[in-house]
Amino acid sequence: MADTNPQNPTAGAELSPAPAKDQKSPKADTKQAQPKPNGTEVTATGPNGEKLSGAELKKRAKAEKAARREREKADRQGPGGGVPHSGGQDKAGNQKPGKPWQKVEVQQHKDDSVAGSKGHHKRTTSTAAADHQKNLALRGKGAQGGAQAAAKPPKDANQVSLFGHLYGQSRRTTLAGVGKDVHPAVLALGLQMSNYVICGSNARCIATLLALKRVIESYTTPPGHSLSRHLTSHHLSPQIDYLVSCRPMSVSMGNAIRWLKLEISKVDPDTPENEAKEDLCDSIDNFIRERITVADQVIATSAGGKIQNGDVVLTYAKSSIVQQTLIEAHKRGVQFRVIVIDSKPLFEGKHLARALATAGLEVQYSLMHAVSHAIKDATKVFLGAHAMMSNGRLYSRVGTAIVAMTANEFDVPVIVCCESVKFTEKVALDSIVSNEVAPPDELISPLPLTHTATTTTTTTATATPDQTGAATAGEAQGVKGSPLSTWRETDNLLLLNIMYDVTPAEYIKMVITEYGSLPPSSVPVVHRLSTNS
Repeated sequence: MADTNPQNPTAGAELSPAPAKDQKSPKADTKQAQPKPNGTEVTATGPNGEKLSGAELKKRAKAEKAARREREKADRQGPGGGVPHSGGQDKAGNQKPGKPWQKVEVQQHKDDSVAGSKGHHKRTTSTAAADHQKNLALRGKGAQGGAQAAAKPPKDANQVSLFGHLYGQSRRTTLAGVGKDVHPAVLALGLQMSNYVICGSNARCIATLLALKRVIESYTTPPGHSLSRHLTSHHLSPQIDYLVSCRPMSVSMGNAIRWLKLEISKVDPDTPENEAKEDLCDSIDNFIRERITVADQVIATSAGGKIQNGDVVLTYAKSSIVQQTLIEAHKRGVQFRVIVIDSKPLFEGKHLARALATAGLEVQYSLMHAVSHAIKDATKVFLGAHAMMSNGRLYSRVGTAIVAMTANEFDVPVIVCCESVKFTEKVALDSIVSNEVAPPDELISPLPLTHTATTTTTTTATATPDQTGAATAGEAQGVKGSPLSTWRETDNLLLLNIMYDVTPAEYIKMVITEYGSLPPSSVPVVHRLSTNS
């Protein structure tokens, strides 16, 4: 007699004749319909009601298993968790830990909880999808609670929403929390930049390179590492991160640091460490001399030749290259007058007016509100640059665009003096997308002074030589008696202290670089030449 026990299907297949094509295989029947422990019989069917073969059942089981694994992976990576609960039993009858994607079920009968998984059939796709939707709802509460627990602190109500993407991390003003890997020279430099003791694109670039030079001199390559690989990633990166936390890098600083990293990557691993460090320090000195010092001399000579006798040169704030240009023209014996336009909070024009007056030039000092009156006497406008963008626009101290547009309105040529190290491949269309936001308290001024800060050079002599824009900014913070001292508590009042603005290229007559005089449209060409050289 044939053995038809489902546990031994092979024996039954040997004694029974082969079934016809339209007959169903006993093997398939036994796998399609297996009795449940309670005596009921369940038949697995497809979406159209047809019975599934063993291969189809196996394929569907594999797909369900893959779907469960995907849900498990998604739940582990999701922000919220599910509701903890019992996860059922394994084949040995032991309790399994609960999993977040499993459906929470109420135990109704003791027999159902004791029964093993051997006799249970797998859930169909429709049942799994329904349970998944319920589990999503359950996880929604957990995810919402987790999001609330890990929610970021509320946004500062005193921030201007249009520039909200620029605020980011507050500027570092102390050494609290600084890593031990930061060099003391870099620590001092960061605080000096944050407090405007070192201000200006060229000054910050030179100071950064000199500080990194000291970092390289004190560096020792660990055993088993090469200088070209370890110095940049493990030693220079903490220094740069600290400087960025004190104040965002200028374009010239970014170009100089990229150049330095490229030079480090070119160091031959077979070169002795002392020789490699000496070569890097010499390269830094050559970069400062060629790209900044000598470039400034060439620009000052070229731009100074455009100043004629009887000219009235108007400039804004303070630029080291403009100052050098004006002094160079004065040394050649050209008789001209200078108008310095200035604005808060840094009042950099005071230092320029003092330096020019000390050199023997006739200087007129005015604030921004008088630019439309001062421009009537001007014959040329000389401006410095923080950066020249690839689309020919000038990125400089906030207020520069107003001066350039006013000069264009009065048909006064605007000349920009800029080194090629300040050129960038970036494009700027406005001052909103990319800018630097300084603390708004720097805009708060004390009560009006008894004298007027207008025209003569004697006005600028009241400040001591060691005073900087930081003194003005620090004096403004916490000023008692100022009308804006309680601005944070005043409704509908916000202070925005952005550092730079963008001047359209059509307002610029000429850009003078160490490569010569060129129109703003030629900026990307010069940038490519200076980068490849």
